[in-house]
Amino acid sequence: MFVNFSSYLIMVVFSLVGVAFLTLLERKLLGYVQLRKGPNKVGVMGLFQPFSDAVKLFTKEFFFPLKSNFNLYWLSPIVSFVVSVSVWLVFPYFFVLMSWKLGIFYLFSVLSFSIYGIMLSGWSSNSCYSVLGALRVVAQSISYEVSFFLLILCILYFSGSMNLVDLGSIQVKTWFIFLVFPIFIMLFVSFLAELNRTPFDFSEGESELVSGFNIEYGGSGFAFIFLSEYLSIIFSSVIVSIFFFGSAPQFLAFYFKLLIVSLVIIIVRGTLPRYRYDKLMNLCWKSYLMVSLFMILFYLSLCF
Repeated sequence: MFVNFSSYLIMVVFSLVGVAFLTLLERKLLGYVQLRKGPNKVGVMGLFQPFSDAVKLFTKEFFFPLKSNFNLYWLSPIVSFVVSVSVWLVFPYFFVLMSWKLGIFYLFSVLSFSIYGIMLSGWSSNSCYSVLGALRVVAQSISYEVSFFLLILCILYFSGSMNLVDLGSIQVKTWFIFLVFPIFIMLFVSFLAELNRTPFDFSEGESELVSGFNIEYGGSGFAFIFLSEYLSIIFSSVIVSIFFFGSAPQFLAFYFKLLIVSLVIIIVRGTLPRYRYDKLMNLCWKSYLMVSLFMILFYLSLCF
């Protein structure tokens, strides 16, 4: 039990360090996409910029709106952070396996809870901009959760296992991306919608919402929301790498694939414009839902 807890704690610490360098990578890459340098002052080529930002955020004074619901206002960023950290329990360790036989069911359950932190943040701020941003996220995430889970069920039917370790070992000879490429495309787009990333970042539509559900947050509250968002991005890259590229964490190739998936998410942010909200909902309910239901029937028929 102590070994499991200590290994999980080490994994969380290194995941947070990974968040720091992922943000640096994103800012540098977006800078080059927009023909500028990005962070380059703190340390060698801006290497310590994320740690400088973290010190700045956690040392700032914690302000709160006068008419906000104070208890939920300061608790909701912590809820978001705890949910993003707890989903890492299914990460398939090589020596100390905390991933269990039905780990993907746990993954479904925790990912369903991720919306509550954002909803509480927007509602407790008592600002019209934050409430509108939260309503957009709630509608978007709940809509895409349906097709998202159905698409994962297609992978589970096709592989015959609900354990992430087995999913990595099944793809020794052929990666699933070649066998179920349409599901890969739909699942990747669903991940972008679930993570509120460009081109589906309607919770932070700067042109009309200023900053969305987190507009009233600064300092440590904003830092926790930021950490939970980028922890989810890294974990989504882990899931895509295991589901479609047949990797296991004991191999170095797994981390290169994870990096490539994260790079694609960042490049999408730098190249694509924001989608229209009604088109996003039509894509989910009129296209993805129908296709995923037919896909489930197809892959279920392959099992027999």
